[in-house]
Amino acid sequence: MNPTWDSGKYPVLSRGVDWGPVHARLVPVVPEEDSPMVGNVTIVPFVGEACVLIRLTSGRWECVGGTLEPGERYMDALRREVREEIGSELVTFRPFGQFECFSSSPQPYRPHLPHPRFVRCVGYGTVNPVGEPTNPPDGEQVAEVAIVSVSEAVRRFRADGREELAELYLLADHIKRLDRGER
Repeated sequence: MNPTWDSGKYPVLSRGVDWGPVHARLVPVVPEEDSPMVGNVTIVPFVGEACVLIRLTSGRWECVGGTLEPGERYMDALRREVREEIGSELVTFRPFGQFECFSSSPQPYRPHLPHPRFVRCVGYGTVNPVGEPTNPPDGEQVAEVAIVSVSEAVRRFRADGREELAELYLLADHIKRLDRGER
């Protein structure tokens, strides 16, 4: 395994997570942008050294990203999701892996998505806040956009029982620092 993906440092991501009927395991493979297996995209967004996370109207903290629309490539979906969920423009995106997902649901989440196996592309990037979330009626409803330190994001995710998202933000920050030549 790639030393960046230290299973001792990221145990939840290493063993896999369950999101309802979906079991997902993060692997250090970047999918092709036009791969028919990609159904979702996730970004750990940064504004300078701070990161961004969202709180839904349910009160739950969540990461930024979502489901591809019919015929959409993941970079186009990512730009759309960043506008919708955090009112920002995507400046950069550096994919570093994918969640390999398997759904036990008898039907796909949306008819155009791959099923029962699909991929969620994951990476980090920079965003430029320009407005408010658009909160389209068919999407998750964002109550708050928080720009905080990585340690504060991790604290909020852990307080919500979202250890996989806490580890994802820690991993993204680690990879970002390695990309800049830091240790």
